[in-house]
Amino acid sequence: MQSTVAVEVRAPASLVFELARDVERWPALLPHYVRATVLARHADGSLTARMIAVRAIAPGIGLGLPVAWRSRVWAREDPPGLRFVHLGGATDGMDVSWRLVPNDTGCRVAIEHEFRPRIGIWAWVIDRLFVRPIARRTLASFKAIAEAAAAATSERPRSARSKPAKKTAT
Repeated sequence: MQSTVAVEVRAPASLVFELARDVERWPALLPHYVRATVLARHADGSLTARMIAVRAIAPGIGLGLPVAWRSRVWAREDPPGLRFVHLGGATDGMDVSWRLVPNDTGCRVAIEHEFRPRIGIWAWVIDRLFVRPIARRTLASFKAIAEAAAAATSERPRSARSKPAKKTAT
């Protein structure tokens, strides 16, 4: 099964990439991520991490289901992107690619999942009940952070703005 979740972000792809590439910081940045623990750092620059995110069940009352997985993670700078390969557990073998494509208003960020478990219906269940909801929330959170950061850097401080010329009496 293949699925894609995407969002348009009014911020440069390089900014979104810098925010997303450091998965160890995700719990500090993303409200639904509880933990990201690096288990190993590899010679090729990748790492193996254990991630725990909460899949909201009843957001109004704060009810959610913790979801844990282990992934090997690669960050690629040119073109900017991330790759996660799930290791073991219910999503063993899932291959996840983040694609960040610049456009006129910022960038498009797409998370593509490819999952081929032995039992085909399992992929549909995992995708619809867990993968898509968590990916959508992850993208929405990074979108909000990146757009706020881009807006803050594009606004000049008030003191730097030109002041109107004073009228002189003639």
